[in-house]
Amino acid sequence: MTQWSGYFGLIFQGALVTIELTLMGSVLALIMAFLAGMGRLSRFFVLRALATAYIEFFRGTSIFVQLFFAYFVLPLLGLELTPLQAGVLALGLNVGAYAAEVVRGAVQSIGREQHEACIALNLGRWQGMRHVILPQAFLVMLPTFGNNAIELLKATSVVSLISLADLTFQAQVVRAQTGNTMVPFTTILIVYFILSLLISWGVRSLERRMARGLDGVRV
Repeated sequence: MTQWSGYFGLIFQGALVTIELTLMGSVLALIMAFLAGMGRLSRFFVLRALATAYIEFFRGTSIFVQLFFAYFVLPLLGLELTPLQAGVLALGLNVGAYAAEVVRGAVQSIGREQHEACIALNLGRWQGMRHVILPQAFLVMLPTFGNNAIELLKATSVVSLISLADLTFQAQVVRAQTGNTMVPFTTILIVYFILSLLISWGVRSLERRMARGLDGVRV
């Protein structure tokens, strides 16, 4: 039993790394989603082209290849990254590309009357976007953002391929040391599920909170 306590300690350490990857990757994904999503809606061709190129590239290539490129190829170009940094970069950019289309679609779903009301109130394009359109659009984005965050959480397992000691990596270590497959992988299965439930609960709570204040935002 004492031996297994040590092994469960390894899995707990892996859970902390997975949580760190998920949080940092989600922040990067959120930033990239808004930059690229709003870029797709820009009046300027160059911004639209750059945003589209980013989205199509990261949606059209494998997360495995992106991770290996960040960790093994970028150092050849003079940019050294730790396994954690490479994992955050690959996960954040990959999920951000999918979330960017969520941002674009949510903004475009806001009724034309809201845009006309901004004009009637003499709000500039970005003032109207910031104070009227985006607060309403963000509520539309939230459920899908929650799904994106869960997908990012599950995708963190790929970092075990570059020897980052996340949940999956530690489960493989325990399996190699004990010869037992069922216990470590059942354990991390439960941990991933619990973390996914926490993300879902957090998103739903934020969605309810924002919905209560939405009437004060509409014009």
